Amino acid sequence: MSKLILEATGLRKTYITGPQQVTVWQDIHLQVNAGETLAIVGASGSGKTTLLNALGGLDTVDEGQVLIDGKDLSSMNEIQRTALRNQDIGFVYQFHHLLAEFSALENVMLPQLLAGKSQKAAKQRAQECLQQLGLGHRLNHTPAELSGGERQRAAIARALVNRPKLVLLDEPTGNLDQQTARQVEEVMLDLIKKSDTAFIMVTHDQELARRMNRCLQLKDLSLQPI
Repeated sequence: MSKLILEATGLRKTYITGPQQVTVWQDIHLQVNAGETLAIVGASGSGKTTLLNALGGLDTVDEGQVLIDGKDLSSMNEIQRTALRNQDIGFVYQFHHLLAEFSALENVMLPQLLAGKSQKAAKQRAQECLQQLGLGHRLNHTPAELSGGERQRAAIARALVNRPKLVLLDEPTGNLDQQTARQVEEVMLDLIKKSDTAFIMVTHDQELARRMNRCLQLKDLSLQPI
């Protein structure tokens, strides 16, 4: 039986805009097991990114509970949540967010160093991840010297370097042209197949969404199977 990695129960998120209270989503329930892949689709403005951030402990909820590998995010202080994100959760965004002054290798080493790994161990693990993503020949190139697809693959390597239990992806190929996006997707999906990591992806790409184990739609304030 697969291990439960993420469990969200009764999540609700609201924003106060002037005199109005706007509910983004409510009564969200979600379970994701180790090795499972889930796509979340929905119209622009439906709150997909906000939900992803809440699942990763980057945003708070007004009601409900998020457990990562049995650990309750709401019971932690910010230092504890930061440590959990570094150790157990990887993030990939539409824009790569690589540090411009660092090489691809140094960017991918950074989460390892923040986790207390030695320089030698961090370098070895970062090289391994970059090689898995076809970037073994680009280790010492800065983001400006990489193509858009290469930058996004480096960002995926950075998300995977600490062997997280969960990876959250927000439109990971949304900033790439179609051909490059498909190339990045193939490399990414191949890695996913070999991993016990759980992946939750927000995407507008219906073709990519269909390649996940499950697909849910954020509609009418709730997650619905499609």
